[in-house]
Amino acid sequence: MSIDVRNLFNGKFKKKRIYLDFAAATPLDSDVFKKMEPYWSLHYGNPGALHTEGLFSKEALTDAREAIARAISVKPEEILFTSGGTEANSLAILGFTQALEERLKKEDRSYADTHFITSSSEHPSVLRCFSALESKGARVDFVDFNPHGLLDVAVIKKLLRKETVFMSCAYVNSEIGTVQPVSDIAKEIRAHEKKMGTHVVFHVDASQAPLYFDCTPGALGVDLMTIDGQKIYGPKGVGFLYKREGVSLEPIMRGGSQEFGLRPGTENIPLIVGMKESFIKAVENKDEEVKKITALRDYFIALLKKEIPQAILNGDQILRSPNNVNISIPGMDSEYLVIALDERGIAATTKSACLGRSNDAHSYVVASLYKKDEAVGDTHNTFAKSALRFSLGKGITKQDIRFVVSVLSHEVEKLDRLVL
Repeated sequence: MSIDVRNLFNGKFKKKRIYLDFAAATPLDSDVFKKMEPYWSLHYGNPGALHTEGLFSKEALTDAREAIARAISVKPEEILFTSGGTEANSLAILGFTQALEERLKKEDRSYADTHFITSSSEHPSVLRCFSALESKGARVDFVDFNPHGLLDVAVIKKLLRKETVFMSCAYVNSEIGTVQPVSDIAKEIRAHEKKMGTHVVFHVDASQAPLYFDCTPGALGVDLMTIDGQKIYGPKGVGFLYKREGVSLEPIMRGGSQEFGLRPGTENIPLIVGMKESFIKAVENKDEEVKKITALRDYFIALLKKEIPQAILNGDQILRSPNNVNISIPGMDSEYLVIALDERGIAATTKSACLGRSNDAHSYVVASLYKKDEAVGDTHNTFAKSALRFSLGKGITKQDIRFVVSVLSHEVEKLDRLVL
């Protein structure tokens, strides 16, 4: 059966939709849209051209780069615009390794002489890059989260060795919303460097962070940082990579000399203008948003515990993003619940949207939190198969949350009766 999704939004269905998937994509801020509008058809020149139209677009590009750089206290030339978070992650990891490969050839060494660290619960755009590196012979440690959904700094410290050249992790996990100890990891990396006389490049995927956390690279201690426009009420199809001066990258695409020779192709000025506006607003409004959304999150969690006591919060309750509520309800089919909620006008999800509709439809992040116990069965799969992610954002109210919990509670009770 096909669904004409246009009917959901053209007034045929009068009831309000409650969107709780802000971690996947946010709506475009109306002020951001207004700033972008002139660059679609009025100021359409190619920023690489020398005529007036081109110079006007070039000025907009320069202004966006400088404004973002000021907001996070870095140099404008350390900001590289991309098509989004996935490309920024690829440019960071694969761009670094391509530059490394050239150096290894000159030194008559191979990938087998290198060591990388990441977590086993990263976004697919990170994990698949490291899998590709493994296939080339690089040694990669995929570190598991602890039961609270956090990386253990002591584990990272033990894994660091003389051959370690690169580490990557998310600032905020995209599925369970846990906030990783990025600054503490950076301190261990820098202490290791002094001890060994080597350098380890530290990349952080901060796509889920700007609305609620400080993304100043200097404060975090990172060399590379990914930001995605669609996560911060900006447009889809744009992001940026912060690259600290002195870090060597090679382009992963070939073509022109745009973005300091690291990202060929004509810059998309309307999207970059939108990226700038949304990022600046995120930085400026962060404190207010944290306070407001955290209160809603805690209310949501408390109500879930009261109305659905068997629901288990996945990941640490305190060290998590203000907008994330990820739960498992053992014995429930999360895909059924997502569909049932959607029929009542509620948008939620089971996992990261970037995992798609694969055969493995359940969250590997949630599964990793729970160990397999032969005595009681595959506990980790039980929790993964019943995982639901709700991510909050602008426009969500306590009334919305009460309705969501009421509908969810009803559906859980209905499934319980069917089982019995």
